[in-house]
Amino acid sequence: MEFTQILGWTATFLFSIMIIPQMIRTVKSKDTSGVSLLMFIIFFIANIIALTYALLIHQFPLIVKYIIALITTMIYLVLYGIYYQHKKNANKNIWKDELRELK
Repeated sequence: MEFTQILGWTATFLFSIMIIPQMIRTVKSKDTSGVSLLMFIIFFIANIIALTYALLIHQFPLIVKYIIALITTMIYLVLYGIYYQHKKNANKNIWKDELRELK
C-alpha cells in the first residue's frame, strides 16, 4: 500500500469515528444540552452531498467515509431526539408537580 493510500484510509477512519465520542458522552450523561442540533443536521446534509460526489467520481475511500459518517450521524440524531424528548417530558413533570404543590 502506498503512503498516499495509508494517509487517505487513516483520514477516512478518523473522520468516520469523530462523532462516536460525542455519542458516548450523550449516552452516559443522557443530556444533549451542550450539543448543537443544527450542526449535526448540516453535517448530515453535507455528507449526503459528499457521498453523491464520491459515487460520481468512484472514490472508494470517500464512499466508505461518507457512508460511515451518515450512519453515525443518523444514530446520533436519533439519540438526540430520544434524550431531548426525555428532558422535555421531565420538565413537564416538574411543572405538574410544582402546580400540585401550589394547590
